[in-house]
Amino acid sequence: MFSTNFQGCIGSQAADPPLLPTPELLEELAAISQRLEHSEPEAILEWAWNQYGERFTMATAFGPEGMVILEMLSRVAPKAHVFNLDTGYQFPETLALRDRVAAKYGIEVELMRPELPVVDYEALHGGPIYKTDPNRCCGDRKLAVLHSAALGRYAWASAIRRDQSPDRAMAPIVGWDRKFHLVKISPLANWTKKQVWDRIIKKEIPYNPLHDQGYTSIGCWPCTRAVLMGEDERAGRWSGTGKTECGLHTQD
Repeated sequence: MFSTNFQGCIGSQAADPPLLPTPELLEELAAISQRLEHSEPEAILEWAWNQYGERFTMATAFGPEGMVILEMLSRVAPKAHVFNLDTGYQFPETLALRDRVAAKYGIEVELMRPELPVVDYEALHGGPIYKTDPNRCCGDRKLAVLHSAALGRYAWASAIRRDQSPDRAMAPIVGWDRKFHLVKISPLANWTKKQVWDRIIKKEIPYNPLHDQGYTSIGCWPCTRAVLMGEDERAGRWSGTGKTECGLHTQD
């Protein structure tokens, strides 16, 4: 069977070929995902690090799920690369978590930014694009940056849960992300919101104080609001636009 183990490539990333979605690889990833379906998230992350080493990365928006994974990484793969897509529109409370993660867990989350700062980006387009074309804004300031972050990597971890939205409901534990040409690993896919917050409380994991103000899902400040009683946990994202995802976790 085709092997996805690339630990031997550490230190020679520039010379290594890209990972291609051959039928053999896709078959192996499906088998691995099924094998890991009921594994603890720590075991899934440890497998990812053992398989891909420095070719493995994690994107975090410092949400509850991401904070839980960061705590896990600090124990099972403390040298793993972690980055944040800093759009220029993040809440100050979100960015402050980067320093708390570094102080508590020793993980320096890299801030990866679009080429144009917000001021220049808005000047180029005659104002805030998020007001007129939020999909374009997400594409320019998040998706394009992740494409750059994917260079030289073979796998990335996400903090999505299947019960968060219809787009995420069928997410495998391990699968091929055809949008970013990476193996995508979702260690919390089959966890619930309760399990996430139980772990935060038990392990005293730092979290965004905006969650205590009704912000159940936090993205960029112009496109995020607190949710109302009875609303879905992602109802506060792009409210009133019909948009539900930034595009990172969809295949279209």
